Amino acid sequence: MTLNLLFMTVTFKKRHTTREEVLHNEAVARRFEETKIKQDTFLSKMY
Repeated sequence: MTLNLLFMTVTFKKRHTTREEVLHNEAVARRFEETKIKQDTFLSKMY
């Protein structure tokens, strides 16, 4: 999509994610959830 504003041209392109990026993002999300669960169990034992 191209948008002309005054004397500037702005172009937007759809970003395609690769299979590796999708797998990496899923692994990061999984690790984040695991860490959150570990923190919850640790903090629940403290109080």
